[in-house]
Amino acid sequence: MSKRVLDIRHVSVVEPRDRMVTADRRIRIEDGRIVSVEADDGSPQRDGDVDGSDLYALPGLIDCHVHLTAVTADEYELTQSSPSYVALSAAAEMRATLARGFTTVRDAGGADYGLGQAVAAGLLPGPRVFHCGKALSQTGGHGDLRPRGAYAWDDGQAHPGIGRIADGVAEVRRAARDEIRRGATHLKVMVSGGCASPTDPIDALQYSDDEIRAVVDEARRAGIYVAAHAYTAAAVARALALGVRTIEHGNLLDEETAARFAPADAYYVPTLVTYAALLEEGTRDGFTEENLAKVRDVHDAGLHALQLATDAGASIAFGTDLLGAMRRRQNEEFALRAAVQEPWDVLRSATCVAADLLDRAGELGTLTPGARADLVLVRHDPSTDVTHLADPESEIVAVLAGGLSCQSSPRRRNT
Repeated sequence: MSKRVLDIRHVSVVEPRDRMVTADRRIRIEDGRIVSVEADDGSPQRDGDVDGSDLYALPGLIDCHVHLTAVTADEYELTQSSPSYVALSAAAEMRATLARGFTTVRDAGGADYGLGQAVAAGLLPGPRVFHCGKALSQTGGHGDLRPRGAYAWDDGQAHPGIGRIADGVAEVRRAARDEIRRGATHLKVMVSGGCASPTDPIDALQYSDDEIRAVVDEARRAGIYVAAHAYTAAAVARALALGVRTIEHGNLLDEETAARFAPADAYYVPTLVTYAALLEEGTRDGFTEENLAKVRDVHDAGLHALQLATDAGASIAFGTDLLGAMRRRQNEEFALRAAVQEPWDVLRSATCVAADLLDRAGELGTLTPGARADLVLVRHDPSTDVTHLADPESEIVAVLAGGLSCQSSPRRRNT
């Protein structure tokens, strides 16, 4: 069988890990992998070559905190939705996510093995999916979405919500093992209150030390890791001390806690855009006034936490955490982070740092030989101004996932 070969000619290559932009390169792709990146020799272009003149090639973007199945911001309503409707809605969201330049995502609650399997089988265009299945929550925790006064609810396995309830070390171990059996690439545990859950304040400390240790132990023995939903400095510090590898949100970090990430070899995943979106649109998409009050508590602190983590040298990955119709605003995270971070640092968070978090260094988040041929062709150099990526419709010329064009029409010679 002949190889599937694609050349991108005369393109400027953006390599975030090396913080380098190199002009007039030829990227050769064979069977979905990059095989060479070298100076373009100026030879005549072949039929099917992509003309990258005046364009920039950057690695496919990675969002480390999405909810592909969150068709609404009302997460209790989501639990009452038809699974088939949610699955088809997720498919539409995956197509849109890919068109926005994200060739890989990490789902932080709700997606299952089947969504990634469908992409791998060619049933639908979409990003590569890493998922935790259902996030683990104590009764009354961030993953317990029952309104006050509600009683009946199953354990969360059958409905299309983001979480499942498990209490006590034995139940937590069983739930962790079950998500691993279902194909989870990481586990997620709720260790503080949250904005979308109805009965827990933001500063609630959730799960006992022994329960968190049990999740971490199960993950380590399965060769995966644990992500923790946590807002306050106390919740973050506790999770890091107990072996959690990634902290989601962390808006209420303090300087002392920010300094704990690097020694713990842990990652910080802020999600700034979701709070701005919720304050503007949350009411229309199912958020109650009680939910919005909690959003206000953490919104203004988000940039400050990002600054503290940046100053402390923490490994910071890109995440958005958008829900429902607000997911269209995914790329706005680039502009928000640019208020605090340098362009290279923002770009690295969505490429090589995210790949490190996923244990896919050299395979994702890079345009080097041997890597997956996931790349985005854009009009401007993101290393000097990353905010152009906040407007994908005007900025992105084409998206390639595994060497296949998935959005727009790359400029090909004689085709």
